[in-house]
Amino acid sequence: MQPSGHRLRDIEHHPLLAENDNYDSSSSSSSEADVADRVWFIRDGCGMVCAVMTWLLVVYADFVVTFVMLLPSKDFWYSVVNGVIFNCLAVLALSSHLRTMLTDPGAVPKGNATKEYLESLQLKPGEVIYKCPKCCCIKPERAHHCSICKRCIRKMDHHCPWVNNCVGEKNQRFFVLFTMYIALSSVHALILCGLQFISCVRGQWTECSGFSPPVTVALVTFLCLEGLLFFTFTAVMFGTQIHSICNDETEIERLKSEKPTWERRLRWEGMKSVFGGPPSLLWMNPFVGFRFRRLQFRPRRGGPEFSV
Repeated sequence: MQPSGHRLRDIEHHPLLAENDNYDSSSSSSSEADVADRVWFIRDGCGMVCAVMTWLLVVYADFVVTFVMLLPSKDFWYSVVNGVIFNCLAVLALSSHLRTMLTDPGAVPKGNATKEYLESLQLKPGEVIYKCPKCCCIKPERAHHCSICKRCIRKMDHHCPWVNNCVGEKNQRFFVLFTMYIALSSVHALILCGLQFISCVRGQWTECSGFSPPVTVALVTFLCLEGLLFFTFTAVMFGTQIHSICNDETEIERLKSEKPTWERRLRWEGMKSVFGGPPSLLWMNPFVGFRFRRLQFRPRRGGPEFSV
């Protein structure tokens, strides 16, 4: 089934298309346009639980900051300024989380390893291409198969359960923004917690919060622990992602010590390729490129993802 003039490397020996793949080669030409009208989502139980927990923890932090620390404060401008800053960071963090979770990370079309598709590639004699035996697709360079997404992902960095998605070529910028805004909001929350404890110790505990002293201490203490854990995790992830982008090397490639066969885009060139365009404030905006999708359920076979 292999066209002459080139070699098809595979890990396992089996047909290019399994009987239950039901791949229609006539639909491949319109696949990219079709994907543009869909929202990507992974139906993974662990990932969905982690994603919901992330949102609940951010909402909890916003509740404590707003209703326990800021609204009872007698300093009007202190409450307004800090409330606006913290809520803006929280909105940007959750928006970045949604964009990371609902954006196709760069999935390779499943089951495209057909004779017709191979012939359309117009490969040179002796050229080697690779086929993934798990999702039966032609693997582009730097693509890796994700066992959770059940797809090959271009420039896959890792699969993060907290965003219930892979971090890859098309959604890495949103993941970087998510880690950055969570780290900033965690630092802000920790500063507010410290000021709150100082205010309550110097004054009356019954006047520094609308809640009873034991409840106030419990809520603020838990927020401190949450802020420390969130800041440590997201700051490390943010630094790791920036390092990977500037060196044009994904985490998988680094762990496997893969020798680069591609032309590396180092430092600013790497940042531009991920965030798009020259440095600007748009790099910090998770809403860039956002548009409403068609809300239409489309069940898919052979994988855990579905589209709406």
